[in-house]
Amino acid sequence: MANPAVKQDPLAARIAGLTLPDGAGWANEARGAALSRLTAMGLPRKRDEYWKYSDPTTLNAPEAPRAGLFVTDEAMPFSDTDRLKIVFVDGVFDAEASDDLSMEGVEIERLSDALARDIHWARDHYGVLETRGQSPVERPLAALNTAFATDGVVIRATGKAAKPISLIYLHKSETSDAILHHLVKVEEGASVTVLENGPAAARFSKCMEVEVADGGQFHHVRAQGRDHERRASTHMFARLGQESVYKSFTLTVNGILTRNEQVVEIAGDNAVAHIAGAALGDGATGAFHHDDTVFVTHDAVDCESRQVFKKVLRNGAEGVFQGKILVKPDAQKTDGYQLSQSLLLDEDSSFQAKPELEIYADDVQCSHGSTTGAIDEEALFYLRSRGVPEGAATDLLVLAFLAEAIDEIEDESLREDILTRLQGWLDRHRG
Repeated sequence: MANPAVKQDPLAARIAGLTLPDGAGWANEARGAALSRLTAMGLPRKRDEYWKYSDPTTLNAPEAPRAGLFVTDEAMPFSDTDRLKIVFVDGVFDAEASDDLSMEGVEIERLSDALARDIHWARDHYGVLETRGQSPVERPLAALNTAFATDGVVIRATGKAAKPISLIYLHKSETSDAILHHLVKVEEGASVTVLENGPAAARFSKCMEVEVADGGQFHHVRAQGRDHERRASTHMFARLGQESVYKSFTLTVNGILTRNEQVVEIAGDNAVAHIAGAALGDGATGAFHHDDTVFVTHDAVDCESRQVFKKVLRNGAEGVFQGKILVKPDAQKTDGYQLSQSLLLDEDSSFQAKPELEIYADDVQCSHGSTTGAIDEEALFYLRSRGVPEGAATDLLVLAFLAEAIDEIEDESLREDILTRLQGWLDRHRG
């Protein structure tokens, strides 16, 4: 009788086809440490506290599930923006499609080039914020990314960047499995805007570590969408110095599974961190599950944080928000605000929310709110009574619902671009 099959360890199966990229000694040590963290934690499971609303099975699978390519003649986001373009195709840097990486106010290199050098500023940053972000909540997929990332960029802002840096992720293989890692260092008083867009791959893992020094400013606008069958797990880790600014906005449409995590540590007095997102899901075009998980730590005096997340769901689409504000004992005069809301356009969709406040200082102003509801029938009746067709009236109310999140985008032209994308999606999905 044949021996029964031995069940393979899920982590061993997941990393069996991956190889630790080679680099300078310090880079190899950082990757090895990340692999050790991952081995100690294991892969995320549905029963884990911060994964109970999202199923990580396909993110843990040894191979990426097939994802069909979505063909459209619609212009990509930020096409009308004057920007420096850096293009990745299925997770591989495309030098021919990218612009020259030199620009006033910033230094930009490929991750592999930076990690191959014995002396480089990235030595003090690669994997550092990811490591700090593993406590008090473990994030094993981020450790996997640090260990096995095959490409990415390192950006050092030394002054005011001449124009935004645009990271464009193209998806051309139905079975691509991309792992990208980016480093951003904003020097004292410097500022930079980073844009991201594109489906990236059938399965996409991305980690971005952002260090913002005293008086620095980091602005981030991301548009995830297009391919209906894609899956993505992204992490952004940030640490803020005194009087620094960190603002990030994400628009997500389409996608079977998207998990966006943001971990922000406010370490300098009078710093500001705003994190916002808008998601639109329509289960009629395929399964849609979108998860925003955010953890903001206040560890300095007189700082401000805002979390504003809105989701519009229909035809069985699923939304998740898990947000936490941790205020440490010495973080007096903290102003923390958290809002998560969903608009369910039918009875088949669902939204799960887990807002948290953990406060150890006594002179703070912190609040959180979470609501789930349907279209306001009185507002809809008012618009229809004035000759607006029902579909167009519903779209107007959806845009009004999303406005508070979109207003977090500081640049007006980028805000208008996002609004255009939203209107286009609503037009295509109008029932």
